[in-house]
Amino acid sequence: MHRRHLIQTGFAAAAATSLGACATRPVEPDYPIRSDQQAQAYTFDELVAAGSRELGIAAETVGRAIERVFADQGDRPTAYIAGEEGAGAAAIGLRYGRGALHMKDMSASQEVFWQGISIGWDIGGNASRVFTLVYGLYHPDMLYRRYPGVEGSAYLVAGLGVNYQRADGIVLAPIRTGVGLRLGANVGTMAYSRQRNILPF
Repeated sequence: MHRRHLIQTGFAAAAATSLGACATRPVEPDYPIRSDQQAQAYTFDELVAAGSRELGIAAETVGRAIERVFADQGDRPTAYIAGEEGAGAAAIGLRYGRGALHMKDMSASQEVFWQGISIGWDIGGNASRVFTLVYGLYHPDMLYRRYPGVEGSAYLVAGLGVNYQRADGIVLAPIRTGVGLRLGANVGTMAYSRQRNILPF
């Protein structure tokens, strides 16, 4: 009886110690807070090499577009997305894409989807390869949200279209090349997700 009592007492003490440790252990956030800016940044040369490979164009050409983004943002991106998309519009436009998110701190790339809707003076369609520079991203989970954007603010650099999407301190700079025609200006949003969504919301 005495031995059984000691065993039961030992189990109870161990359980109490374990529960106490759980209660005092700080809860980890889903991803680092904005002040925890520890993600490694990509250099200009690394992005030019990746962009040339993913877009299938000369390094000099993509380098001019990336140089423009670097000048606008005044910093180096912590991630990039390489993929492809299709878009079309007749006053109301839709855009769907699929690619891979790359960060230096990740052991492998992460699949990502995006979909958006726009309204404005816009007509046409296009299929594009996309190479997106991502600023202010310190954990992949931070990417998945909706980004307001003004497609009409896009500009051309060396024949590549560049524009910006911003939300909660994260800036996306898609660099697009492809076939088709897209005329006009429009205002819309783009949502990034872990799986493909048919509805662009």
